[in-house]
Amino acid sequence: MSGVWLVLPTYNEAENLENVVRAALPHLETTGREHHVLVVDDNSPDGTGRIADALAAEIEAVEVLHRTQKDGIGPAYLAGFGLALERGAELLMEMDSDFSHDPADLPRLVAATEDADLVLGSRYVPGGGVTDWGLGRRLLSRGGSLYAQVILGIPVRDLTGGFKCFRRAVLDTLDLSSVGADGYGFQIEVTYRAVQAGFRVREVPIVFRDRRVGASKMSWNIAAEAFWKVPLLRLRRG
Repeated sequence: MSGVWLVLPTYNEAENLENVVRAALPHLETTGREHHVLVVDDNSPDGTGRIADALAAEIEAVEVLHRTQKDGIGPAYLAGFGLALERGAELLMEMDSDFSHDPADLPRLVAATEDADLVLGSRYVPGGGVTDWGLGRRLLSRGGSLYAQVILGIPVRDLTGGFKCFRRAVLDTLDLSSVGADGYGFQIEVTYRAVQAGFRVREVPIVFRDRRVGASKMSWNIAAEAFWKVPLLRLRRG
C-alpha cells in the first residue's frame, strides 16, 4: 500500500472521531491518490478506540493503531508515522481530530507537495487566521510561533501548527527516534529539523477553528515545554 496516509492521534475524541473520519475521506479521494486514515488511539477511556475499530471494520481505507497509555501527541504521531512508512506511504499528513482543522483543506496541502517537501497549514500567513479563540489563547499560540521563529532563525511563520503534509523523504531522513518534545514542541522540532536538513517547506493559509465539542488537550505545561526546549534545539543543531 502507498499513497496518502492521514494520521489522526486521539484521546477521548468519541464525540468527534466518526464525523471527522467520514468528513476527511471524500476530500482525500479528490486528490486522485490511494488514501488511508490511520487512527492512533492512546487507550481512550471514553470508547474512542471502539469507535475507531468499528470504522475500520466498515471502511477499508481506515486502520487503527492502539497504544496502551496516554503518552502525548508527539509519540502518537511518531508511532503512526512509523506504521505508515512501513506500509509504503508516499505522503504523510497530520490533522487534529476535533474539526479545528477543516478536512476540506486536505487536498490543498497534498497539491502543494508538487513543489515542496513539507507543507504546513498556516494560520499566520496572508489568508490564514484563527476564529473562536480568546485573547489569551491567541497570544499563547502566536507568541509561541514568533518566539520559536526568532530563536531558531528560520522564516516559517506558523511553527506550532499541527496541520502538515510530509513527503516520505523528510521522515525517512530525520532521526525520528530522537524527537523528544510533545505538543507545540513536537511541531516546532520536526519542522525545524526539516529546514535544517535542506528540505523545501511551504506554508499554505488555513483558518483554524476551536473544537466543536469535547475538551481541549492544550495546557500551560505543553507551552512551557516548548519554551525551554526551543533554545536547546538551536544549541544542539548548531
